[in-house]
Formats: sequence, C-alpha cells, structure tokens
Amino acid sequence: MFRDRGIEIKTREQILAMRKAGLVVGRTLELLRGAVRAGITTGELDAIAEDNIRSSGATPSFKGYHGFTGSICASVNDEIVHGIPGDRVLADGDLISIDCGAIVDGWHGDAAITVPVGDVDAELLELARICEESMWRGFAAARLGGRLSDISAAVEAHVRANSSYGIVEDFVGHGIGSAMHQPPNVPNFGRPGRGPKLVEGMALAVEPMLTLGKQDNHTLEDDWTVVTDDGRYAAHTEHTFTLTPAGPWVLTALDGGEAKLAELGIKFGALAD
Repeated sequence: MFRDRGIEIKTREQILAMRKAGLVVGRTLELLRGAVRAGITTGELDAIAEDNIRSSGATPSFKGYHGFTGSICASVNDEIVHGIPGDRVLADGDLISIDCGAIVDGWHGDAAITVPVGDVDAELLELARICEESMWRGFAAARLGGRLSDISAAVEAHVRANSSYGIVEDFVGHGIGSAMHQPPNVPNFGRPGRGPKLVEGMALAVEPMLTLGKQDNHTLEDDWTVVTDDGRYAAHTEHTFTLTPAGPWVLTALDGGEAKLAELGIKFGALAD
C-alpha cells in the first residue's frame, strides 16, 4: 500500500481483503432488504444488521463513528442520508435508504440501498430506479487511465437524461480502504476528463443521492440526519468498487457487479470469486 497525492493505492492482497468486507456488507443489505416491512422499526433493522455483521467476523464501520449510535444509517422518505436508527416505525408507502459499512481485518466495505415499504407510489419506485441506474452508469464509465470525473459526469448525465430530479451536491462519494472515508471525493455531477487518474489499486465508493424536488437540504438537531428543505422524498444508492485490467469489480455486490455491468456491455474485472 502507498499513497499517491493522498489517495491510498492498495495491493492485490489488500483489495481481496476489501472484498471480504464488501461481501459482509452486501449480504447484510440483502438480509435487510428482506426484513423491510410495514410495522418494523429502524432500530430493529439496525439490530439485525449488527448481529449479521458481527456473526460474520466483521465490525460495523458506523457504530461509534464520530459518536454515531447505529450500525446502519436508516433514512426514511425526506431523509437523504445519515438517519439514526431508533423507534421509528416503517409504514406502508414509505421509502427507506439503508447505508451499511463493515470492517474485516482493518479493511472497509460501504454500500447503500433504497427499499420500498409495501405499496409505494410509482414515482418513488422510479426515483429509486434512476438513482441505482445512475450509479451503475458511473461504474461503466470508469477506465484505467481515465479520470475521476468520468464517473461523476456519467452519473449526472444519466439522471439529467431521464428525470428532473435534484442531485444532492453537499454529500458525495469517497475513497475507501483502511479507513471508511478517504480522498478523493467522488461527486455525482461534473464534466468528464478531470481529477485524479484512475489507476489499479484505487477503491472508491460511488453513491448518488437524488431528490424528487430540489437538492437543497439541512441537518436536523440530532447533528446527523440530513433532510430535504422542501420535504420531498429522496433516494440513495452506493457500492464500493475498484478497477482491474479486466474492468470494474464491485466489491460490495454479491456477484461483483457482473450482471448489471453486462447489461451495459461492460465486462467486470474480478480478481477472485
């Protein structure tokens, strides 16, 4: 491992260690996806996540991070990110974004999903769909030797071409590895061909956050939960990925991203599995 302009460059073995953490995150999120229902509390979802992370031999990344009390972030409806899990009861028609992180042998994985609760309005399902698709477009635009903003531009282009959603600018993706948040920042907007060169050994968390209305937001008095100013609903999707000579490898996707990348005509570049 070394650093290039503050960016942590991992060895093959370290990327493989990150894959172990990524699989814990991916499996935990799939468990939570199945557990989401009207009547469950966000605190109960958090307990399921912590139990699964710890029973997998991992440590929750979020718990205790700058005082955060949960093992997941549970952001409901107009909450964009960083919702604190607790006694809130999910109701039919809600939209919940669940962000999860895990550490295995000192290496981090970080991912998020947006899940409908029961019978959800079609416009909310479309918001979640475009949010997830824009993330995959970002991965598909990444090439060794390319630039970081190629990812950002691809995310923005897909959102703009398919919707009038707000793209949250105050919160962005990030480098990840031996710490959860590292340089460089990965915005969800911008022009291509700018920023650090994409090289083997980089690992990035790409995480679009979209809103039905304007992207303007504020943080609640709990100093964590970020909500839209206009009260419109939001969606958040995230995966951790790296680039190999063969292509992108999505470390927090259970199949490494193979299926979704294939839909876009991109070969995935797994080092293992």
